Amino acid sequence: MRIFRHYQDLPTEARGCSVAIGNFDGVHRGHQAVIHEAGVSSKDLGGPWTVMTFEPHPRMFFKPDQPPFRLTPMRVKAQQVEALGADYMVVLHFDKALSSLSADTFIKEVLVDALGAQHVIAGYDFQFGHDRKGNAELLLAKGREYGYHFTVVRPVTDDDGQPFSSTRVRDCLRSGDPKGAAFVLGRDFEIEGRVEKGDQRGQTIGFPTANLRLGEYMEPTHGVYAIRAGLEIDGHFQWYDGVANLGVRPTVNDRGVLLEVNLFNFDQDIYGQHMRVALADFIRPEKKFDGLDDLKTQIAEDADRAKLILAGHSRII
Repeated sequence: MRIFRHYQDLPTEARGCSVAIGNFDGVHRGHQAVIHEAGVSSKDLGGPWTVMTFEPHPRMFFKPDQPPFRLTPMRVKAQQVEALGADYMVVLHFDKALSSLSADTFIKEVLVDALGAQHVIAGYDFQFGHDRKGNAELLLAKGREYGYHFTVVRPVTDDDGQPFSSTRVRDCLRSGDPKGAAFVLGRDFEIEGRVEKGDQRGQTIGFPTANLRLGEYMEPTHGVYAIRAGLEIDGHFQWYDGVANLGVRPTVNDRGVLLEVNLFNFDQDIYGQHMRVALADFIRPEKKFDGLDDLKTQIAEDADRAKLILAGHSRII
């Protein structure tokens, strides 16, 4: 999949596309339906399969002081879109200039003139343009004017009629339900980052950890998780079972939120490497212990519990 960070002067082979458009944070099962519809259309019409999205997320632009909330930062979102099979991903820089474009201008300049879109696909709740005045009805009306097809994808729901949504994923993660989040996403929720070198206190108690900062990711509820961690080796990810603590480490009075990952039967030096950490299940909330001996005993119990969980858990990718 080729990624463009602009919409101007796209190569000829990228024009005439069927394009799915949205923020797609999480690339959950509802988003996947929108993107899949563009793929079906591209086969029918003969043009490329394109996904258009926005970075930073508009919510970050309009409310820069709010806590991190992302489910899939740009790198991860691109990985998930590529895995679905898209040919191109057009990532528009969301800034004051783009946010000031009227919905009509966005359709004409971006979708029609720049992409030469044959078919536009969007979710039922997608809004765009200055003051969010663009919606499915406008896309449909302008399609008749400019000659592109338009499809709105209705809510994708579970058997109980509850829609799959990014908000639902966040609610699951905040309530300590990573399995519920995985159901909505269609895969385990992952946190990806570069392994930092910490104070190496874990090594002194027999549980060395690989530490990751959350960055743009939302904070799932603090506590201990059964996890699987992926490390890239020769272009492929190799996965390892483990246990992780997400939080502020109150026993040692450290500051700042870290994801501390202990991999079972693993002793390689991986500082500086990128790691993917999939949350399989929640074990317990984070808590403060009387000392390192109590902490060591609890970590051993957590590790045993994680091994039992992972023995019956198939990683969803």
